[in-house]
Amino acid sequence: MSWALYADLGQYDEDFLVGLSCLADGADALFARAVLDRGGSLVVIVPATNYRDKLPEEHHVEYDDLFSRASDVVRLDFPDSTSEAHMAASIKMLEMADRLFAVWDGEPARGYGGTADVVAAARERGTPVSIIWPDGARRD
Repeated sequence: MSWALYADLGQYDEDFLVGLSCLADGADALFARAVLDRGGSLVVIVPATNYRDKLPEEHHVEYDDLFSRASDVVRLDFPDSTSEAHMAASIKMLEMADRLFAVWDGEPARGYGGTADVVAAARERGTPVSIIWPDGARRD
């Protein structure tokens, strides 16, 4: 999956490449890593005060590493890491973004604030969307 992200990001000049991510485990962290590896800068959006604590414990090291490399951090005022907080963070991201890179299989979201909801919000705003779903990829 990450090779597809690197390929899509490769078309952008690293001097102007800024990635926005909540650093969730999975595609969010892969995207952030790809942006940094390409020489871009990273803006982290933290949806809630207890966001990191609610991520899987095995992801904390990766989260902390990526977070420490952020050029900027935007913190939302939600106390708890809920689907509403996550969707608000995605909307904030879309407000700041020129394009959405979505690692998405085209299927409906499993819950409010999932990738399908974020893609729909981007399209409603007129934000260009790049869908990344390589042949053979599977949703967990």
